[in-house]
Amino acid sequence: MNNVFRIATRGSRLALWQARAVADRLRAVGVGSEIVVITTTGDRSQHGPVASGDDSKRQFVKELEDALLRNDADVAVHSAKDLPVALPEGLTVAACLPREDARDGLVHPNCVGPVPLPDALARLGPRPVIGTGSVRRIAQLAPLLPGATFAPIRGNVDTRLAKLDAGGFSALVLACAGLTRLGFGDRISTAIPVGQCVPAPGQGIVATEIRSDDEAARAALAVLHDDAAGRALTAERALVTALGGGCQMPLGAFAAEHDGTLELVAVVSSLDGIRAVRRSMRGPATDPGGLGQRLAAALDA
Repeated sequence: MNNVFRIATRGSRLALWQARAVADRLRAVGVGSEIVVITTTGDRSQHGPVASGDDSKRQFVKELEDALLRNDADVAVHSAKDLPVALPEGLTVAACLPREDARDGLVHPNCVGPVPLPDALARLGPRPVIGTGSVRRIAQLAPLLPGATFAPIRGNVDTRLAKLDAGGFSALVLACAGLTRLGFGDRISTAIPVGQCVPAPGQGIVATEIRSDDEAARAALAVLHDDAAGRALTAERALVTALGGGCQMPLGAFAAEHDGTLELVAVVSSLDGIRAVRRSMRGPATDPGGLGQRLAAALDA
């Protein structure tokens, strides 16, 4: 086993938080590591157009995966929602950390919150400008905010919050997990229930990727693995794969475990956000992949 594992990560505050969380857990079980910061295509194009489907995910992970394949790193750490379902040959997901709050959060300017969702929506007024470029979010939130304009916003969390507080938007929609991990949990005005806005597949889960034949890395990371997060991610990624892998349609999927049963809820929206199909299904937690495939078939029927 390597004395020191090289952990590849992007250089954003959130990505570094994730990498350090893995490093800290490895240290706790006696495994040393070092963090290798890599700039991705997505990091270099923060002000350019956003790609769609798996292309949008690949631009934030390709250089990390290339480092694994070149043996310049032993582990790549990702937000699981950024990880395409089709991994390069020779790479695999090894372990997941416990899932943080997977819901999307509505963030008002200058720390308004926490408040119930109806109050948070009422505070926005009749014609708010909501900062999000996610068609998945727009398609689900438009019925709640019929007078709203949705505007894209790029940059890291700090930059987005600064633009919000400067008056550029009435509110932002951001992942609760990222806000919480960066110490901005008090900025969440309300966490939007899954029933109103199904999160992106993998949202809130930190995933580690390794070379498939690296048994030392697999063994080291196995002790960090959270089984519940792993089963949820398996179900959500199986659904995406069954719907076509790089599906261009906006898709939300969220799995939650209750007493040995896994419930998976998913929504697929049209690209214009006007039409949406929502389904949910339950199955044994021992077969998360099968549950994802069955729900995909129901959505595609």
